[in-house]
Amino acid sequence: MSAAKTSKKSAKGPSQEKIIADFNQLRQENRNLMAKVSELEGDVNEHRLVIETLKDVDGDRKCCRLVGGILVERTVKDVLPALEHNKEQIEKLVETLGAQIQAKSAELAEYREKYNIKVKGEQPPATSEEEKSGGSSQGVLVAKDSK
Repeated sequence: MSAAKTSKKSAKGPSQEKIIADFNQLRQENRNLMAKVSELEGDVNEHRLVIETLKDVDGDRKCCRLVGGILVERTVKDVLPALEHNKEQIEKLVETLGAQIQAKSAELAEYREKYNIKVKGEQPPATSEEEKSGGSSQGVLVAKDSK
C-alpha cells in the first residue's frame, strides 16, 4: 500500500522541498560562477598592471616571479612573455565563464518560470502600465498646493 502512495506522489512531480532545494542549488552555482569571474577579472587587472610596469624596464633587469608558491628570480625579458600569455588565457577563461553564467541564468529563469517561484524581498518585473507611466511612484510623497 505504501508503494502505491509514493508512486502517486512521484507521478505528480517533485515535492516542494525538492523544487526549492534545486532552485537554491542553481542560484548557488550561478553565484559561484560570478564570484569566480570577479576573481579572475581581478587577476587580469593585476597582470595588466605588472605588464605595463615591466614594459618600461630594461629587459636584462632581474625580477622575481611567484611560481607554484616559490619565488623565482628571472629577467624581465623572460617573465614578460609568460605574463602576457597568462593574461590572455585568463581573459579566455573569463569569456567562457561568462557564457556559462548566461546559460545558467537562462536555466534559472526557466526553472523559476516552470515552478512559478517568487523570491522574498525581490521586486516583480514592471508591468507594461508602469513602464508607460515612467515607473511607479513608490516611496515618493508630493504635496499639493492648497491655494
